[in-house]
Amino acid sequence: MDFDALLLSRLQFAFVIAFHILFPAFTIGLAAFLAVCEGLWLKTGNEVYKRLYLHWVKIFALAFAMGVVSGVVMSYQFGTNWAKFADMTGDVMGPLLGYEVLTAFFLEATFLGVMLFGWKRVGRGLHFASTCIVAFGTSVSAFWILSANSWMQTPQGFAIDENGRFYATDWMEVIFNPSFPSRYVHMMLAAFITTAAVILAAGAWQTLRKHDQKPTRLQMRMAIGTLLVLMPMQIVAGHWSGEVAHHHQPAKIAAMEGWWETKSAQDTILFAIPDEKTRTNKFEIAIPGLGNKVMGLPDDEVIKGLNDFEGEHPPVFIVFWAFRIMVGAGLAILGLAIWGAIKWRRKTLDRPGLFHWLAVPAGSLGFIAVITGWIVAEVGRQPFTVYGHLRTADSLSPVTTGQVATSLLVFIIVYAIIFTAGVIYMMRIATSGFNDKPAAPVEDGRRAPGSPLGAVTDMAEPENKPVKDRSE
Repeated sequence: MDFDALLLSRLQFAFVIAFHILFPAFTIGLAAFLAVCEGLWLKTGNEVYKRLYLHWVKIFALAFAMGVVSGVVMSYQFGTNWAKFADMTGDVMGPLLGYEVLTAFFLEATFLGVMLFGWKRVGRGLHFASTCIVAFGTSVSAFWILSANSWMQTPQGFAIDENGRFYATDWMEVIFNPSFPSRYVHMMLAAFITTAAVILAAGAWQTLRKHDQKPTRLQMRMAIGTLLVLMPMQIVAGHWSGEVAHHHQPAKIAAMEGWWETKSAQDTILFAIPDEKTRTNKFEIAIPGLGNKVMGLPDDEVIKGLNDFEGEHPPVFIVFWAFRIMVGAGLAILGLAIWGAIKWRRKTLDRPGLFHWLAVPAGSLGFIAVITGWIVAEVGRQPFTVYGHLRTADSLSPVTTGQVATSLLVFIIVYAIIFTAGVIYMMRIATSGFNDKPAAPVEDGRRAPGSPLGAVTDMAEPENKPVKDRSE
């Protein structure tokens, strides 16, 4: 493998986006969870929902901030490492990314302040509206980012001028390109599932640590219920996305499935070691003839294999195994949710045991599925940045290998220090028990004793009339 400027630039972008995607995938789902908790508190008057909100909003603030910082770094790379790509596609990609800032980021940033620091300063209705608007803003942000990325996967509604630059001819076709609807649904469900898995893991750890409190028990049940509903939907959405890819990116599907030969009734390969040199699969374990059925195709329909793409296909080993890790992580989450539901029904969910010990590390499975799914999408698009029209090798800036290697090393060191510290701190907050007593209120703008986030952690009642508990 030749570590030239092209490969190092791809590795650098992959490294940065792998860090970045963790935070939006978490904050999208967590913002929705906070909105649900606050809404249920206002509706029922049950203080447990309020305690859940005030516990997780601290983590949301940190994750949101880290997502913004890592996103800014990623956007700069379009100008430093991928200037030709930015120059050729800027008339299409620029407005899409600009819409994300104008319609989502400004919305989130405006109401995030009210959400985090307005607990005692505004009425309950306005505060709840702010939480809902922030949650809505995260979904809008994902809309534009997924639209831009999906256009790179399945481009339409554009033309190319005499200088090789792309420009839009139909913005509705650009935005709602063929792969966007399925990928947006797939990503949003992934975000909600990732958050639910983390909340379940935190509750399981609190249970193991004998922090058997009402918020702990409630968050575990909310997480299990969410996973039971969303995981089957995610399987359907993933199948939908695969069908779209089959029609528009057949080389990606062939790499995902490890299909080298073109034939009807393709096999479903469960395990293999793809070898691009011999163009075969070693140690293959497959179910004969099931591939067409899985893809929802007639048994006699011929599916094109990798050998017929004349080298214009993605790296097979990476895509093949990333896809299986993604699917395996998702199925593990589903299995854990079913197990949790059974324990819930038998009223043994709150007893520490094997389920809780497995649920703690399973909190990372959502992130693993998101990253490997993104690898399938992005590596599976190779050797193109704009599928079928602009090659990755033609998108690179005129940078040297030494320049990219140096910047990559700096990124690794800085990210390892800053983001590791941030993630560890969030984990400490998430796995800590819930205070039995409200935190000391913030007075005169000073930080509450022992509160690292100041007003965000203020658990005192808003200065309004008490909410009547309708749950009695």
